[in-house]
Amino acid sequence: MQYNKINNLLGWLCFIIASATYILTLEPSVSFWDCGEFISCAYRLQVSHQPGYPVFAMLGKVFSLLSLGDNTKVPYFTNMGSAIASAAAVMFLFWTITAVAKKLLAGREKTFGNAQTTLIMGAGLVGALAFTYTDTFWFSAVETIVFALSQLCISVVFWAILKWDAHADEPGADKWIVFIAYVMGLSIGIHLLNLLTIPAIALVYYFRRYKNITTKSALIAFLISIAILGFVQYGIRGYTIKFAAFFDLFFVNSLGLGFGSGAFVFFILLITAIVGGIIYSIRANKPTLNLAFLCIAFIYFGYGSFAYIPIRATANTNLNNSHPDNAFTLYGYLNRIQYGDNPLLYGPYFDAQVTGQTEGATIYRKGDKKYEVAGKRSNYQYDHNALLPRMYSTDAGDVGFYRGWLQIPEGQAPTFADNIKWMASWQVYQMYFRYFLWNFVGRYNDQDGQQSTESIDGNWTSGILDGGRHLPNYVVNSPTYTPLYALPFILGVIGMVYHFNRKKKDALIIALLWFFTGLAVVLYVNQPSVQPRERDYSYVGSFYAFAIWIGLAVIALADGISKKVNARTSAYIATGICLLVAPVLMAVKEWPGHDRSTKMTAHDMAYNYLISCPPNAILFTYGDNDTYSLWYDQEVEGIRPDVRIVNLSLFSGDWYIRQMQKKMNQSAPLPITMPYDKYKDGVRDVIYYNDAKIDGPVELKEVFDFITSDDKNSQGQSQSGESINYLPTKNFKITVNADDVMKNKVITPAQKSQLATAVEWTYPSNYITKDNLALLDILAHNNWKRPICFTTTIGNSNLIGLQPYLYKEGFTYRLLPLKADTANHDQLSKTNSLVMYDNVMNKYKYGKLKTAKYLDPESKNMFFPVLATTFLDLSQNLLQEGHPDMALKVLHKFDDELPEDLYPYIDVAARKMYLAQLAYQLNDNKLGNKFVENIDKFLTDQLSYNYYLLKDNATVNTRDVQIGMQVLNGMADYTKTAGQTALSNKLQAQVKDYLTKFAPIMGQQ
Repeated sequence: MQYNKINNLLGWLCFIIASATYILTLEPSVSFWDCGEFISCAYRLQVSHQPGYPVFAMLGKVFSLLSLGDNTKVPYFTNMGSAIASAAAVMFLFWTITAVAKKLLAGREKTFGNAQTTLIMGAGLVGALAFTYTDTFWFSAVETIVFALSQLCISVVFWAILKWDAHADEPGADKWIVFIAYVMGLSIGIHLLNLLTIPAIALVYYFRRYKNITTKSALIAFLISIAILGFVQYGIRGYTIKFAAFFDLFFVNSLGLGFGSGAFVFFILLITAIVGGIIYSIRANKPTLNLAFLCIAFIYFGYGSFAYIPIRATANTNLNNSHPDNAFTLYGYLNRIQYGDNPLLYGPYFDAQVTGQTEGATIYRKGDKKYEVAGKRSNYQYDHNALLPRMYSTDAGDVGFYRGWLQIPEGQAPTFADNIKWMASWQVYQMYFRYFLWNFVGRYNDQDGQQSTESIDGNWTSGILDGGRHLPNYVVNSPTYTPLYALPFILGVIGMVYHFNRKKKDALIIALLWFFTGLAVVLYVNQPSVQPRERDYSYVGSFYAFAIWIGLAVIALADGISKKVNARTSAYIATGICLLVAPVLMAVKEWPGHDRSTKMTAHDMAYNYLISCPPNAILFTYGDNDTYSLWYDQEVEGIRPDVRIVNLSLFSGDWYIRQMQKKMNQSAPLPITMPYDKYKDGVRDVIYYNDAKIDGPVELKEVFDFITSDDKNSQGQSQSGESINYLPTKNFKITVNADDVMKNKVITPAQKSQLATAVEWTYPSNYITKDNLALLDILAHNNWKRPICFTTTIGNSNLIGLQPYLYKEGFTYRLLPLKADTANHDQLSKTNSLVMYDNVMNKYKYGKLKTAKYLDPESKNMFFPVLATTFLDLSQNLLQEGHPDMALKVLHKFDDELPEDLYPYIDVAARKMYLAQLAYQLNDNKLGNKFVENIDKFLTDQLSYNYYLLKDNATVNTRDVQIGMQVLNGMADYTKTAGQTALSNKLQAQVKDYLTKFAPIMGQQ
């Protein structure tokens, strides 16, 4: 069989194997983090968060149509889109490896016989299939996320430059360069990671086109490649829209024409310039210039997908982040201006003091007929700056983390050496190489491990020495314990060394690809400190590059084996060995931790949030996992379209407040009374507290009218003499009209005796930001017509002091005008019990927690603890309110629906201990014993492991030990009181034993 035919068939075989793997392990519904937003925006062609991802949304729409009208199947098919894109990336990786391997052998073999073909194909199979089963790539391959399609673009462009390399001397070969440019343009509408392949691609072009290669010329070529990267990233992607915006400013504000007229003229001029350049290059016979202009044109063809953003923004879709319907908003949207800039080469450390401030660029907003000035950006001056600032964040939490990580005493200034040590130890090692080792050496579990290099949670392991480490059962028996014995890593190193020894230029190109899609991202992003989640998905391109070397290890091993046997046999042996120690081993170890085919937690958590809400409720959320899955449930499946979801982290945007003043789905506009001019960008961005010495609480409507008044007599003066609003008091009240409350069925007739005459509270902050201003507007003017709810996972600061009047009704707190229970120290454990009982017992879904083959960290560390707290608060309050039979049913529901495993989250053990205590109080000793024995199994596992660490002089988690001992002691008391003598004696003996063992850290003698 011909080489090309074998090459093509085996490439498609890799595609089939990868597709089957990913489709079998697909998550059947929505996943956590951005997936809910991406599915919603794809399904209804809406505008997602910055910078938009239009190509991803449009392709997602195509896959969503495969659901054939069954909206519950939409995420399955959009997830399948990621699976197929990932499998295609594997296929192109196979062809990339065979191209590289062919060049590697071509230098010493005049013709390719069966042995050489076997060797090349073996290299391709080993490298491509190893990458298939890497931890990070697999995770993104089974959910609707941009990184799967982004990796496909990386695979395609690198494969394409090798195709060009193979045919560069043939007429028309430069079509591959133009094709790469087009894919680059398209990829901007997916993710920017693809642009990082430009330096490696440029070096392929340089090594192929230029004969007299020197160190100096190679360095110049490298610098030119960086310039090309900068031109595409900043020139084409960024400044194109900026120039269009300022053209539009001139045409609208100076010439009096309509919005978009200047941008239209700019694009006509841009197209004319590119076409003119192409024509000139042809007539002047300048092929290099012609190629440059063609590449620019095709990048713009791909980049043109971003026309989707203002078109759909103008359509006023439900999800319409930033509402980028004009050039200025679109420029800020594409460049993620709202996220701020991280200093890269020069700037302050966290201890630098601001010494001055200068005005920066003007901020424009779209007015009724003209662009208006919304303010000026501020440029701060500092008392000292340094090169390569890594520890720059002044956030108190970040500063504390810097000092803790580097052991810098309070008050001591960081040095440049500290700065570099931070970069090397946290940014480079902890936030890149740890991820790299996960994929090719092995991993303890999928818990977050950003904050410690010593903890087993989130750390890498080969597994070779784990037998003597007395690891806890919750680690070694978990599907996410994946020791790979470092075998894939060793193969990659062998392949890399062999490649550099035999084909240095080609190896340098792979190394450059690895660097720019890995460490260069670390240096450019310059993460300030602990991230909301692990960021390994950002570096998949570098894992792809390393997989090329894993494949080339087949050739290296065959070279050694060929000294004993013939070439054909050595090719088969090397391929077989490498297939076993890389892709086969990785598939076996990684499969249990990536099989999401039975998981429904993100969908069901969002469902429970929505079902907890009364009809026509306003539901305030905050974080990504509070919100994105909710958007999916509502926007795609149409669950509770009457509920208005309000994300408080977006509520600070004038565009979002304005959006909330409009009807959405079946939800009426929110009762926000402010006209747009009172809260638009640059107006009342922050209102500071200035105590006016007012006695007692003030009616919220009066306070709101005062802080939004344009009357100069109601305003104060800033230091610059400008009239500004201020907050005169933090003591608010809403007088309760009993008739309104009863008419709107806010409470039941049985609760009327508990009705307060006024809701009184103290606003906790010294300033009001725009999100809280809009929230106060709603509170002041709602008049109890619409239920106001907050997700139970929202931060306390977002509750603006309303805790005494918030009652759990399941996964939400509901604002109720009941007399404040000042004796209750835990205000957020109060429940509207009968309503909550109906939700928990009859309406909720539990994400298949008990039967799922695999649960991700959010399911274990967020959903499960929320459920445990929900059951605990409800059962305790039902018992206190005289409903013991209902309380016991709640405990049995917990046992029926939730798994016995407590997961590595010791706080849940404490909550389950109280559930056991309740079971004993309700005379169900069998259930109480079951809970206690399960907790005891988990705690002794953890405590024994910590005792091993203590004996080994390693770092012990003192908090876990202390909580574990408290829970053990509590269970010993509860079982004794319940007459469970044998179990109590066992627990007391354990307490005594562990008190002795942990005396050095428990303060015991």
